[in-house]
Amino acid sequence: MSRLPCRAAPTALLLVAVLIAGCGGSSSGPSSDTGQPFSTAIREAQQVSRGDFPATEGRTLQQIADPLPAVQAGLATSVYTPGENRLAFGVIDDANAFIYGKTAIYLARGPNEQAIGPFPAPADPLVVEPPFRSEGAALVTGDIAAIYEAQVDLPEPGRWSVLAVSRAQGKTYGAATQIEVTRDSPIPAPGESAPRVATDTLTSADGDVASIDTRVPPSDMHENSFADVVGDKPIALLFATPQLCQTRVCGPVVDIAAQLKAKYGEQMEFIHQEVYVENMVQQGLRPPLERFGLRTEPWLFTVDAQGRVAARLEGSFGNEAFERAIRAAL
Repeated sequence: MSRLPCRAAPTALLLVAVLIAGCGGSSSGPSSDTGQPFSTAIREAQQVSRGDFPATEGRTLQQIADPLPAVQAGLATSVYTPGENRLAFGVIDDANAFIYGKTAIYLARGPNEQAIGPFPAPADPLVVEPPFRSEGAALVTGDIAAIYEAQVDLPEPGRWSVLAVSRAQGKTYGAATQIEVTRDSPIPAPGESAPRVATDTLTSADGDVASIDTRVPPSDMHENSFADVVGDKPIALLFATPQLCQTRVCGPVVDIAAQLKAKYGEQMEFIHQEVYVENMVQQGLRPPLERFGLRTEPWLFTVDAQGRVAARLEGSFGNEAFERAIRAAL
């Protein structure tokens, strides 16, 4: 059965170092071989509604989890404040392979507290067309091809227990973890003014693109500094480091940015900002990340023509979430 965690998850992106879905309990997860092409499984995982999962009917989170074989949850978001939040995650089997199927989230203040939900969590593909694929591209046949995303209402700060329920291979599985909701965050939220920070450009790097972009090949999103264009036109500002990422998702999100720039580049500025000073993790974060209050990566901020944050995305995010964020700024 799926035992809920008896300690809080660290507030970091955990798509590599996945959470164990229990404390002292056993787990029995499915094989990553779904018996059908991943592309088909992902398409099915994209189509999910609240009605696909049972109502809580007054049950506790543990009661919902008890009948379910346990798999693992890998969080892709770490910043939560009271109100509506984006909760992104992967569901992972015993071999650390990603599972794709219809998925939803249930929440409670503790394992034995009354659950709320279900919150649908459709899969959002990370795969882009071949011309936009880098050395770190997401592939349908790769280890991560899509990310789950739920919009969840967190009424108050504190520790919350989370149960992801996935239907795959004709079975239903439970992946349990915990998150910490803080009263506020220094990171600019939608509706707030974006800090006017100078980002690295080819000019400021004296043409040395490798010093400001670890993507292979480098992106073409270093023409203008954020400080020079904010307030004049909409901007998609992406903080990501494809070669030094602490997760497996920086390369794919920069690829998505490159693909969407081909579609929206006439309407808004696309800026890719590297994360670490001199591209060395031990040197710490570059000043633009410090100014935005960031401690994890990747992050996307879309900013409207008035300089206000229109949308923000943390961690892993797919094509659909990125495009929604762009449209919010236009």
